[in-house]
Amino acid sequence: IPAPRAVERDLALAKAQEILLANGVTSIADMGTTMQDWQSFRRAGDAGQLKIRIISYASGIDDMIAIAGPAPSPWLYDDHLKLAGVKLYLDGALGSRGALLKQPYTDKPGESGLAMLSSAQLKNKMSRAAMDGFQTAVHAIGDKANEETLSAIEELQATYKGDRRWRVEHAQIIDPVDIGRFAATGTIASMQPVHQTSDRLMAEARLGPGRLAGAYAWKSLHDSGAVLAFGTDVPVESPNPFAGLAAAMTREDAAGQPFGGWMPAQRLNREQAWQAYTYGAAFAAFAEDRLGTLEPGKRADFLIIDQDIMLARPAQIRQLQVLQTWIAGKPAYIRN
Repeated sequence: IPAPRAVERDLALAKAQEILLANGVTSIADMGTTMQDWQSFRRAGDAGQLKIRIISYASGIDDMIAIAGPAPSPWLYDDHLKLAGVKLYLDGALGSRGALLKQPYTDKPGESGLAMLSSAQLKNKMSRAAMDGFQTAVHAIGDKANEETLSAIEELQATYKGDRRWRVEHAQIIDPVDIGRFAATGTIASMQPVHQTSDRLMAEARLGPGRLAGAYAWKSLHDSGAVLAFGTDVPVESPNPFAGLAAAMTREDAAGQPFGGWMPAQRLNREQAWQAYTYGAAFAAFAEDRLGTLEPGKRADFLIIDQDIMLARPAQIRQLQVLQTWIAGKPAYIRN
């Protein structure tokens, strides 16, 4: 298949922005930005067509260096674009049995997942990014991958001091003994609550009931002092963040199953879930000085919705309509 032409990329970006704004998304972390992606973002910015805020994480070290050179980029286009760091892949997905586990899969005893990088390779790449001040976001789904990432961070912290905000993307299956290491290292758990509802039955099959205590463990991570950053995982999942907000509060799917929630002790309350989607997500991208809350001195990014999100039941939150999306105090989307 031929690579998309620049004009096709630009049209796709314009359409993606329309979809995101209609779903109430004002800022997005682009995990895996290539040079071609970055050039498309820059063309939109140059033309005044960059509406949402994009915080980029390069698709590997080579793209990181090619795009930003010696340091993370500054905010560009009136805080609409910056390259903050790099995305690294340590393992695969749980569904394909690619997630790296400490013990073999219950439903395939000979398999324990796929390591995309060796321990040394992971530390080398993280070190290369950290030496120039780039943030690292490591894709880690299985408990072994999360342990490896946390061990790498613990080792690198001796050299790379200061506020690094190491990110683990997904952090879906964590051995309970490793949960406290997130807060201890200042590692951010960047998670997508809809995965718990879409993956529940598959996770039970892959791991069996005895290894689920650290699965999608939002409350345990929150209570340990770790920063939670929630998102949608678009385009793998829907761009609508409100389904995830409802799932974070209930651990039930859109049909209300299982009644009372799957492992309900891991539910978050409304304020905790809301904070993870707003301030937590901004903090995870070094953007909390201007995004994530509505207060003097910050960018006025906000939504007008058809319900009071602090009073609506989770089922109502799933159904709420975004009436208007405002970016920097100006309307960027108005529902017809």
